[in-house]
Amino acid sequence: MRDWAMEQTGIPLVYSSADPDAVTSVQGRFGREVAADAIDGFFAELAKLAVAAGVTRIITAGGETSGAVIEALDLGELRIGPEIDPGVPALRAAPELVVALKSGNFGAEDFFQKAAGVLSA
Repeated sequence: MRDWAMEQTGIPLVYSSADPDAVTSVQGRFGREVAADAIDGFFAELAKLAVAAGVTRIITAGGETSGAVIEALDLGELRIGPEIDPGVPALRAAPELVVALKSGNFGAEDFFQKAAGVLSA
């Protein structure tokens, strides 16, 4: 997945989605926590690989997923930058890395487009 993301000419969008019945089935088979941890772990590892390959902007959505990504990147400090949407600031994670962490409750429909613009400034 990292290779695919790095090959894109625009900003790649990697997401997880499934029919509610499929989600219920997976959760029933493995347990809700195991299923959620697997998805969060995937995005956390992908973020680590992307940053190691030179990515300088990460936008992540979902509170648990965002937490997993930040933990995986082992960031000691985040500096609050300009507001992308009410309640969602851009964050300076390192001199060469900026991030946006969107929980499910924040951000307008065009959040990702706005975040990409703010993080590129």
